[in-house]
Amino acid sequence: MTLLARTEARDELFEPSTFGAGGAEPYAAALRNAENVLYLRRARAEPHAEPFPIDAGRWSADADATDLRLLAGIAGPVLDIGCGPGRMVRAAMGLGLSALGIDVSATAVRMAVDSGLSVLRRSVFDPMPLEGAWAAALLVDGNIGIGGDPSALLARCAALLAPDGALLVELSHDPDTDDRYDGTIEDASGGRSAVFPWAELGLAGLRERAGDAGLVVAEDWRLDGRWFARLLRA
Repeated sequence: MTLLARTEARDELFEPSTFGAGGAEPYAAALRNAENVLYLRRARAEPHAEPFPIDAGRWSADADATDLRLLAGIAGPVLDIGCGPGRMVRAAMGLGLSALGIDVSATAVRMAVDSGLSVLRRSVFDPMPLEGAWAAALLVDGNIGIGGDPSALLARCAALLAPDGALLVELSHDPDTDDRYDGTIEDASGGRSAVFPWAELGLAGLRERAGDAGLVVAEDWRLDGRWFARLLRA
């Protein structure tokens, strides 16, 4: 059975309460058409509250210098969690690294596989190849929000890392942000996804939660309007 067939066979295992799934599937549509504009809205926000715009085109574009900074100094296999069409997987492979992406979106996985990348359709909480042996795991593009519980996600990532491995996380612009909520993804034409659990986390919240996961923030930096942290085992 091919990788694509295996991932398609898993489709029914996934509930629609994941980022941009269900409803009008605006996330999948945006992946197929990078010109689509997406918005993240809090499901229980006041009607007049402005949604947060998302640059969907970045997911299918090549990694830029800010993205590549995340991979500096990595020598072993890289796991990109919530990889989308595989921007960071492609970047890691271009640097000569072994890399695997995972995503719960069938559309994202199909696009990545069709372009020759190693990507599996599964949740980070599913059994994973190289458990406890990844040199680096990536949570970029807001993926610290996956599952709506950053503490559980950090603990799971810690379990995936090799003893000397690193977790690279992209954070909220506001260091004091530590927020869990139910969200939806909308497009410009009014299409809306099912409600899904999500979270936003800044540096202060990351430092507080990292210790419970057996991790420590070894480095943080801001570049091109984005904020990142590198975590190691405590």
